[in-house]
Amino acid sequence: MEYRRLGRTDLKVSVICLGTMTWGEQNTEAEGHAQMDYAVEQGVNFFDTAELYSIPPRPETQGSTERIIGSWFKARKNRDKVILASKVCGRGGNTWFRDDGGPTRVTRAQVFEAVDKSLQRLQTDYIDLYQLHFPERTVPWGSNPTRFSAASYEKAADEASIPEQLDAFGELVKAGKIRQLGLSNESAWGTMRFIADSEARGTPRVQSIQNAYNLLNRTFETGLAEVALREDVGLLAYSPLAQGYLTGKYLDGARPAGTRTTLFNRGQRYEGAGAEDAIRLYIQVAREAGLDPAQLALAFVNSRPFVTSSIIGATSMEQLKTDIASIDVKLPPEIEAKIDTIHQLVGNPCP
Repeated sequence: MEYRRLGRTDLKVSVICLGTMTWGEQNTEAEGHAQMDYAVEQGVNFFDTAELYSIPPRPETQGSTERIIGSWFKARKNRDKVILASKVCGRGGNTWFRDDGGPTRVTRAQVFEAVDKSLQRLQTDYIDLYQLHFPERTVPWGSNPTRFSAASYEKAADEASIPEQLDAFGELVKAGKIRQLGLSNESAWGTMRFIADSEARGTPRVQSIQNAYNLLNRTFETGLAEVALREDVGLLAYSPLAQGYLTGKYLDGARPAGTRTTLFNRGQRYEGAGAEDAIRLYIQVAREAGLDPAQLALAFVNSRPFVTSSIIGATSMEQLKTDIASIDVKLPPEIEAKIDTIHQLVGNPCP
């Protein structure tokens, strides 16, 4: 396993991060425990979860993933072996997270409530990296809109400012409940505003940004990659396999039993115009090189200089073993050149 520094902290996290969002929905508690056992055996020391999980979000399963991790910590007594990342919801309309039954916001009261509930489910006293899952402000987070709309960026009347948010997180750091702060589904502007406040007022500095990044979506390279490299706010890349689409298992409309798209119809992001053509081209490169398509896609993400860690997610042990083994795959310059040529031709079909 390879390890990289998390932001400007003294934490060294594995380049492969174990994603957990299927536990409690597609995976049982026992399967989640088995995945954590295997990952740790392979040198993975970094787990990522969220108060939102499991996926898809439902009141019946909310928090179940954290509970599964917590029961594993209790059984294995190895909390000190894992760098644990979790997330608090940003601005959203779901009303089952908070005791008052209101929508989620990044206010002091809500952040304090969220972290205490996560700590209880996780059966731990602290979270190593606490991330803002999506922004508090109104913004088209999670994807780049195909058509610009100024309305998507209008300031809401009840918006908590970035300094207000950082003051709340700072209190949690002082209380020892969280150690470091990260962002997710964030823009270059938002990231720099968080950094500017921390430099001006001494509030907690963001150490990472968790955004989608894969062969079908390299939009992070425009703007955010420079921020990541110059400001030491490395990317925690989610969906490095484009929700499994880069394996080719969904080509020609296939819907394998038990997969997320088949079960929940959540694959629209990777079914846009040009997506299948791009997937076929990348799979062809993998086949010609004698590589598993999943390992080609993951090895590409692992190799980027602005990536701190690549968050893999698996519903089977076979998938997990293949994904973790991608750490041993190094792409030669000629393969990278082929990938970049395809990217020039197809761009980012799934932003």
